Parts: sequence; C-alpha cells; structure tokens
Amino acid sequence: MEDFIEDIEDLAEDSNLIEDSEDEFYEHFRFIADKGQTLLRVDKFLVTRIEHASRNRIQLAADAGCILANGNPVKSNYKVKPGDIITVVMDRPRRALEVTPEDIPLNIVYEDNDLMVINKPPGLVVHPGHGNYTGTLVNAIAWHLKDQPNYDPKDPRLGLVHRIDKNTSGLLVIAKTPEAKTNLGIQFLNKTTQRKYIALVWGNVKEEKGRIEGNIGRNPKDKMLMTVFPGGENGKPAVTHYRVLERLGYVTLIECRLETGRTHQIRVHLKSIGHTLFNDERYGGNEILKGNHFTKYKQFIQNCFEICSRQALHAQTLGFSHPRTKQEVFFESPLPEDMEHLIEKWRKYEK
Repeated sequence: MEDFIEDIEDLAEDSNLIEDSEDEFYEHFRFIADKGQTLLRVDKFLVTRIEHASRNRIQLAADAGCILANGNPVKSNYKVKPGDIITVVMDRPRRALEVTPEDIPLNIVYEDNDLMVINKPPGLVVHPGHGNYTGTLVNAIAWHLKDQPNYDPKDPRLGLVHRIDKNTSGLLVIAKTPEAKTNLGIQFLNKTTQRKYIALVWGNVKEEKGRIEGNIGRNPKDKMLMTVFPGGENGKPAVTHYRVLERLGYVTLIECRLETGRTHQIRVHLKSIGHTLFNDERYGGNEILKGNHFTKYKQFIQNCFEICSRQALHAQTLGFSHPRTKQEVFFESPLPEDMEHLIEKWRKYEK
C-alpha cells in the first residue's frame, strides 16, 4: 500500500515536469463493486479500500488519468455502480522493483555535488519498467553514483527531475540531493526553466513562427495516446512555441520551446496543427504524409526511416537557476548523428 502512496506523491510532483512519460500503465489495485453497491463517488469508494490513502491523493491520481472504471479513465466524482471494475494504474511498476546499478556509459555534460546534466542518446529508456527492467538511464545513474553513500536510486526525493521518451534524445537534469530536486522541481513547475527542442515534421509549416495552445490529456479511446482537447474542458493546459529553422520541401525543421511540460506535448501539439513528427510511429508519422507515392519517392522515405528509426525529436537546450549558487546555467547538446544524417539527406533531396 505504501508503494501507491509514494507513487501518488511522485505523480503530484512530476505531473507538471514530464515532457514525455513512458507509454504503458501498470495495475496497482483492482476492486469490483458488489451487487448491492449504492452510487458512491469513486474517491470515497477507494479511500475506504486503500490503506493510508487520503481522498486528496486519490483525486490527484484521478486528475492524472490513473483511476479507471471498466477500463476508462474517470474523474474523482464518478459514481461507482454495482458491478463496476475500479482499477488504479500508474506509469511505473510497484516500488518493490529493485534498481540494479549497471555499468552503462553516460554522456555527462555537467556534474557537481548537487546535480548532473546528461545527454541521453535515442533508444535509452529512462525509467525501469514497461518491459525494460534493466539497461535504463536510472540503472546507469545508480552505477555512476554507487559509491556515494547518500544516493539511493529508489528514493523519490532524488534522481530524475523530468523525463523524456525512450526515442527522444537530449538533455536531462538529475538531482543528487533532496534540496536540489525540490528546487529544480519548483523551477519546472513555475515555468522558469529554458527548454528548446529540435524537430523534423511532416509538411511545409506555413508560418515562420507560432504558438500552439491546447489542453492535453489521455485519449479516451486509447489511453496509450495523448490528445489535444478543444475548449479547455478536459486535459491540462499546455503551450508550445515554435519557429521554422529550415524548409526542406515535404518536411520542415523547427525549434520548439516549451512553456509547459505535458506528456508527449510536442508530439501531439504539432500533430494537432497538421505537422506530425517525422517517423513518430505512435502518432502516425511513420507513414508518407506529404509528397507522392511514386516508387522512387517511397524508397527515399524508407531510407530516411532507416537512417532515423525513431521520432525526429531532440532536447537540444536546457537552462535553469542552479539550486545552490542561484546562478543561471545553460547547456546545449548537438544533434545526434541519426538526425544529422536525416536532415542532410532531405537537403540533398530538396536540391
């Protein structure tokens, strides 16, 4: 039970910090309402069944889409009916999972006694779970810091301040002390950090620069996907700024600046304006969305997909106020080879 409580606390802390969370959910609890169940709010239903769980924590879980009724996310005011299957899911397994230190190479951009900035390569999963219980960034960090007595990879007060998806490359900051994580977390929450991403998207983006605003939440038809909700009645507020860097015919190289940090924010915001990330399989970018269907072009696109076999998204810059010195620090990461080669191939094609 304590695992769930700690996870909900983490969830409350992290919900505004994660640009790209991992993609699966793990069931932590399951309850079936009996035949004599009277209509009852789901938060009241669960608070009597999960030891040490307050209604506030359960409401946080509901807001994050982690409370399901018959497989569908519900709000905390949902009325439980006889026969309802109520499940509590999280985007991580139970904390019983041990984090084993593993000697995995890390590209450390900066490190001091308070924090680390790491340049994550594409393909490296950030957090254990979801079929990747070893070989993750967290396992690598645990190895790197294994000789520091105050670092426990299972301690939620330490470690990842934000996350990016397995197939997104780029910069991440890691807190080595509780004070650093709290301070950095507040900066992310207050939108005072600087984060810019480089993305290659399908289509010729019409405007040189723009602002995308739209609430983001779980797709009610497929909880593995995020979607933009018009009208602001569902999901959480999200804002992405973009500007065109280079036009390459059927694709455009852009820079994105995050004002908020929702799950899959860049991916779903750009898709919502008709510019899906190139080779983003989850959101349909691994199909020919612009251009023709002649054999030569189809082969060119297939070659591009092989060069960059993931969504073309890179977390290029990260800036924040150092939690101890209060000085502004700024880090920049060059494009990884796969995106460099992909962009160069499009440049040659455009010529």
